[in-house]
Amino acid sequence: MPDTLIPFDMAALLDNDEAVSEYLSQVLADGDTDELIRAVGHVAKARGMAQIAKDSGLGRASLYKAFAPGAKPRFDTVVKVMRAMGIELHAAVAHS
Repeated sequence: MPDTLIPFDMAALLDNDEAVSEYLSQVLADGDTDELIRAVGHVAKARGMAQIAKDSGLGRASLYKAFAPGAKPRFDTVVKVMRAMGIELHAAVAHS
């Protein structure tokens, strides 16, 4: 009997605000821009892409395209989506 892998869906794990906050904080701490874009896309999918499209004023299809693997969405698109999801970014000066 061949082994079959179940596709991993990150969005399925993002079922509460604490999980979303921890996930995005870790991705931001890692500093990988491409990973941040993927992460925002995972959160948008978890929250419901149709609702995020409505709340952000962006089209649903364009959201899927903007957060597809390898996509390079504009910064203002990322910010609109994050605001639509109720996510705030905060800046702090790192001390070495």
